[in-house]
Amino acid sequence: MRSLFRWMLCAWLAAAGSAHAAFNVFATVPEWAALCQELGGDKVRIYTATSPLQDPHHVQAKPSLIARARSADLVIATGAELEIGWLPLVLQQAGNAKVQPGSPGYFEAASAVPMLGKPARLDRAEGDVHPQGDPHIQGDARNIGRVAAALAQRLAQLDAGNAAYYQQRYQDFAARWNAAMAKWAQEAAPLKGVRVVVQHKGFTYLEAWLGLQEVAALEPKPGMEPTTSHLAEVLAILERQPAKMVLRAAYQSDQASQWLAQRAKIRVVELPFTVGGTEGAKDLFAFYEDTIQRLLKGAA
Repeated sequence: MRSLFRWMLCAWLAAAGSAHAAFNVFATVPEWAALCQELGGDKVRIYTATSPLQDPHHVQAKPSLIARARSADLVIATGAELEIGWLPLVLQQAGNAKVQPGSPGYFEAASAVPMLGKPARLDRAEGDVHPQGDPHIQGDARNIGRVAAALAQRLAQLDAGNAAYYQQRYQDFAARWNAAMAKWAQEAAPLKGVRVVVQHKGFTYLEAWLGLQEVAALEPKPGMEPTTSHLAEVLAILERQPAKMVLRAAYQSDQASQWLAQRAKIRVVELPFTVGGTEGAKDLFAFYEDTIQRLLKGAA
């Protein structure tokens, strides 16, 4: 009788533990981890595959990433080939059927937004070309709202027992996000039409959102390190079309941007590029607030 009671107790504890087990999420970059936390609250356990100061294009498919993908219930990727150099290998090695591309457990944020920056021709000689368009969709805060709606639906689909919870979290987030968007639109109004130079052509969506005008890029071709000859060409462009500032992501070296800024007498503005990229970008809301304030300071 005691053994039967002990067996029943263990079975009940196992079932209770399973019912309350967190939903495991593997996010490729910090912005999607932050968004999933907003939507998932205490129902999700999130692992972020890259750090805020890491180039998301170039990541090693380490055993630790494979192990995390193996236990994931959902993979959130940017898509549009941002993670093409490492994520397919991680997922293949993980052998987790739930999160393979094409399955419900694999979610690409880029699928929820209108893509910008599609190349006129596909030629690897042109550098890091993304056929589907610029994958850095987090530059436009409007895209976060679009991705949030799709991601909330996916969470509810995969974790049906908590569907109502996710939908309530989404409604709350959407209200706060729309209020923040209205505030940012007012704050960023002076940035419309401001000319900028970028270090890497990864600010397409930021420029579209805030009305910035890109004059030139420090990389001769996307993904290629700036050369002295190309920087001289950019300097000549700025003599004809003066710009206010040089934009670079926090994870990038400042050598090329400082070289140009000193000679063109313009400011270098380091942007967080993702959540956690700077001290002031601690969460999803702070990420955009910090970005706008840095741009306003650079344009002043």
